[in-house]
Amino acid sequence: MTEICQLYLLTPPVIDDVAGFCEILKETLAAAPVACLQIRLKDLENSALVQAGAAITEVCHAAGVEVILNDFPDLVAQIGADGAHIGQDDMDYFSSREVLGGDAIIGVTCHNSKELAFAAAKAGADYVAFGAFFDTPTKDPKTRADLEILSWWHEAVEIPSVAIGGITVENASAVIAAGADFIAVSSGVWSHPDGPAAAVSRLSQLCAEHSPPPLQ
Repeated sequence: MTEICQLYLLTPPVIDDVAGFCEILKETLAAAPVACLQIRLKDLENSALVQAGAAITEVCHAAGVEVILNDFPDLVAQIGADGAHIGQDDMDYFSSREVLGGDAIIGVTCHNSKELAFAAAKAGADYVAFGAFFDTPTKDPKTRADLEILSWWHEAVEIPSVAIGGITVENASAVIAAGADFIAVSSGVWSHPDGPAAAVSRLSQLCAEHSPPPLQ
């Protein structure tokens, strides 16, 4: 388990100019440490998703950042990503693991459910994602999660947690202090008024300042 909360970026749901986004991404990843980036592009044909995903993955890997593909375990190898993130309505964990193999990262959306999180952890998931914690402009959240679930998970289970849903520079401190191992941020970075690099730099600083002490 990580001792200091780390950054987990998500792409915007729509990228009109992939080459332009990749240039912005390079600057953003150079601003502060980022653990991984989830490619979460909506309403694309598989061929377009693979093309965009491969370009984004190349930038991330050059910066030492791991890449997770949302929803499509069967496209991970074509993109060159490091794993997949699956929701409760996507391909199940065991089928995803069969497709991806033992070395791939697989994260599972668990909403606000301790039961779903325990089931994912027992199955072998590499991380569980809780949320949404705040309103988010990129997605209409199915559930709302309380910060308490992060504190409970941090103390009870070694598998890392990812907090997701409306996290920004303004509200991240509470999520970090509650015990999230990773904070997943999308519009809070890409739409930040001072630019994505400034947002990542500030979020990284907040992680260092507000992460709870390691468990004994």
